[in-house]
Amino acid sequence: MCAQVKAFVSATERVLQVALPHDPYPIVIQAGGLKRLGQWVTTHAVRPGSRVLLVSNPVVHEHYGEGAEYSLREAGLEVSSLVLEAGEEQKHLATVATIYDAAHQNRLERNSLMVALGGGVVGDMVGFAAATWLRGVAVVQVPTTLLAMVDAAIGGKTGVNHPGGKNLIGAFHQPKAVLIDPEVLGTLPEREFRAGMAEVIKYGVIGDRALFEALETQAQQDPTSGLASLAAVGSPLLQEILERSAAAKAQVVAADEREGGLRAVLNYGHTLGHVVETLTGYTTFLHGEAVGLGMVMAGTIARRMNLWDADAERRQRALLTAAGLPLLVPPLDPEAVLHTLQSDKKVRQGLVRFVLPTAIGQVVIRDDVDEGTILETMRIHQSVPGN
Repeated sequence: MCAQVKAFVSATERVLQVALPHDPYPIVIQAGGLKRLGQWVTTHAVRPGSRVLLVSNPVVHEHYGEGAEYSLREAGLEVSSLVLEAGEEQKHLATVATIYDAAHQNRLERNSLMVALGGGVVGDMVGFAAATWLRGVAVVQVPTTLLAMVDAAIGGKTGVNHPGGKNLIGAFHQPKAVLIDPEVLGTLPEREFRAGMAEVIKYGVIGDRALFEALETQAQQDPTSGLASLAAVGSPLLQEILERSAAAKAQVVAADEREGGLRAVLNYGHTLGHVVETLTGYTTFLHGEAVGLGMVMAGTIARRMNLWDADAERRQRALLTAAGLPLLVPPLDPEAVLHTLQSDKKVRQGLVRFVLPTAIGQVVIRDDVDEGTILETMRIHQSVPGN
């Protein structure tokens, strides 16, 4: 752990609540807190003596697996570990079957626990496995990427991809706790950090103007590095990002746990972002990068529909640029784009619902975006082959 990152984050425990009417749970943010994983788990999830399956990917396990296992065992838990290959392309039912096999081999019971130690892919798959093993066992989310800390680990949406689209197979299964140790970001590759910043910027656009303006201030103070690395973001902005993003997600989830209405605003940038991910085989863009592309295109659609003005669109684009995120999509077959959109989970009665901005900090949900506008917007933001 580099001293530089230690200086960015507070060792003081910050606890936010996801105030669901049934089974509320905490989001705990504490630098160095991974060392207390066992204490957190026995406080919020299972009793000492319970069986725990710890799931991570090779890189995360190399850095943090041994320490996590030690903390869990010190708390009196019976621990086994499973290491899965990393990457969105691994996020399918065959990988979940591997988790089931480990659960069976290690005799997990209904009072057992799965711990997801990793990014959004690990968290989604382990959450889904926990939702469906023995018709539901407890899960604790321990996110190790910025994207997972501010978004994916919170809210109980779990699942895997289908050839027809992203996250089409899944379940709502809330964790017993979300445990965030910002120090682990010290080993996160810069590209992964930048991808997480897309979700942070998303929160600013959909409902937190103050966060958006704080990001703008940082980007303007450091035009060279902007928001493209942990070192560039610095303190106290990192702490503010984690707390404000987690609080925003917790508030929306508590108000609309199963995405009946309000929670859909969290999908800003995801509708066309998922199309880009699906049609590029999950190998070209990280999830956050695709969300950033979706935000760029949603911003253009909003301007073409006279929902917000050119200056607001420019400000969003400037922040995404400051975060070092891609702004151009590869050429995609128009028919495939429209077909993939119709497979989106947010389609209602054949109409694709878009989250579109009306101002910095405000969005609306519309189902009247015509196909021509969608395809023309994608053409505008299309990269030129060979350039």
